Amino acid sequence: MAIRHVARHFGLDWKTVKDLDRARLERSVSRADLDGIEIIALDVFAIQKGHRNATVIVEPTRKRVLWVVRGRRREDVRPFFELLLGPERCRRLHAAEVNMSAGYELEVRVHCPNAAIVFDLFHVVAKYGREAIDRVRVDRANQLRSDRRGRRVVQGARWLLLKNRDSLRPGEGVQLDELLAANRDLLVVCVLRDALKDHWGYRHAGNAARAWRRWYRNALRSGIEPLTRFARRLRPYLPGTLAHSRWPLGTNLVEGINNKIKVIKRMAHGFRDDAFFFQKIRAAFPGVGR
Repeated sequence: MAIRHVARHFGLDWKTVKDLDRARLERSVSRADLDGIEIIALDVFAIQKGHRNATVIVEPTRKRVLWVVRGRRREDVRPFFELLLGPERCRRLHAAEVNMSAGYELEVRVHCPNAAIVFDLFHVVAKYGREAIDRVRVDRANQLRSDRRGRRVVQGARWLLLKNRDSLRPGEGVQLDELLAANRDLLVVCVLRDALKDHWGYRHAGNAARAWRRWYRNALRSGIEPLTRFARRLRPYLPGTLAHSRWPLGTNLVEGINNKIKVIKRMAHGFRDDAFFFQKIRAAFPGVGR
């Protein structure tokens, strides 16, 4: 329950209930045990509107939150590596799953040079959706200025194109098939999106590399400018995508944690006290046994 609901139920002052809750959290959420950590995942979540974000660092194998800090810059996450992990633990770190933020990647490389950087599927595909699929949709709509009905259909198809097939509602599959049948460029970028997602299913680096080369050639041969631009921009990130074949870290855990964080924030109608909020997050994900 939210603090205000507990306070109302027991006839207590709101601040009294918060102080009791804070004292409980300080007893139960002690400093994280960082010994034996081999894999970590870093992600960002929104604290408030206006691009005010925080970073959450998770140990995927034990499903626990290790650290939370306001901000998403290199200097924001640096204390975790310098003070908490330290040089000895950093040397034992095998892999770090990150989004495509250069800051996270560079900070991991500086402090944990032996750790493999793994780019997660969710953020790569989300970036593809914004920079390739959505851009092609807008370009196609602009080409249909003389066809008002056709343009309106393409303009209103943004979420339909970005959804996974298994997330479509009844009737949307037929609608999507009709849209793709009438628009060659949209069909190509959607087919290549599914092919790109397949890369995270490989468990052998050689097979993953061959699949990437095929995908890259097909993207360049398509002649679709937003797609070719995305492919060229993705190419420098290739080691991080291929690393997934050795370290198959799924995005479900981190995204699930982010969803639970949203629930905690929504129940409280937002937090003005970062330390209290971050304690709540750590308490919600204490981890499971090894």
